[in-house]
Formats: sequence, structure tokens, C-alpha cells
Amino acid sequence: MRVLGIDPGSVVSGFGIVDGEGGRIRFVDAGHIGASSRLPFPERLKKMYDGIEAVISKHGPDAVAVENVFFARNAGSALKLGHARGVALLAAVNLHLPVFEYTPTEIKQSVVGYGGAEKAQVRQMVKTLLKLSVLPEPLDASDALACAICHIHSAGMKGAIRAAAAKTPRRPG
Repeated sequence: MRVLGIDPGSVVSGFGIVDGEGGRIRFVDAGHIGASSRLPFPERLKKMYDGIEAVISKHGPDAVAVENVFFARNAGSALKLGHARGVALLAAVNLHLPVFEYTPTEIKQSVVGYGGAEKAQVRQMVKTLLKLSVLPEPLDASDALACAICHIHSAGMKGAIRAAAAKTPRRPG
């Protein structure tokens, strides 16, 4: 399974792509999609949409995992972040990809084992899990990789639960 993780932002959005197979996770690509903060906000959203479409077209992911951010410093920032998330979701859905959303706590729990982990801990675990020689740059890309890893872990767990349930005989009830 190839997963595109997206860490949406109103100026820069990180992306990270991983392959998951047989309990192993492999790094494919990571980076960021950004536009000058001097551009009008609608133009930044268009650049983000076009950038996500280009990443999807280049790498052909099977699914998209988006960080579901629920915290912002003020209402204006929260609204802009919501628009950025909407653009990421729309780009994936327009290309007929399934979209999964994870909270920062779920991502940290999945990658580090602790939902209250610091960004530096998440970044270090991403490096370790993907066997990278250097920390992923920029930070937005590292967060996006963590989101993609979270989906691989979650999909694997859900698949194992479904397989176990299919093997378990149902009791008459």
C-alpha cells in the first residue's frame, strides 16, 4: 500500500509518501508545497491544490492520510488552516482516492507510542522507522510522513482485526 500523508498549512503544506508491505514501511518521497505569504490567500490555496495533484500524479498513492488539526492560535488562523485542509481533501477526492484523517494525538501515539510526544520525538522516530540517514526536512514533511506511517499502522491493525473476526466463529445469539 502506498500512502500520501499531508500536513496542511496555510502557507506551507508538507507531504510524505511511504510504502507499507508485510509489516515493513519504506520511504518514497517527502517535501513541501508552498507559496509566498505575499500571494493572496485564494492563490495560495490554488498552488496547494495543484501541488497535491502533481504529487498524486507522480507517485500514484493508494490512499491519502491528512492530519486533522483542531488547534490554532486564533480564529483567523484556524479558518485558514481549515481551508488548507479542505483543499487537500478535495484534491484527493477529485482524483478518486480514499481519504483518512488522523488527529495529532493519534499520529504521535502510532509513531512514538505516546500521544503527548514532542515534535522532535516524532521526527526522530520517523527517521528511525524509515531507516533514514538524516532527519526528514522540512518539519512539515516530517509531520506528513508521520501521518502516512500512522495510516499504514492503522490500516494494518484494522486488517488484522477484520481477518481475526472472519476466522472467529459467530455464536448464535
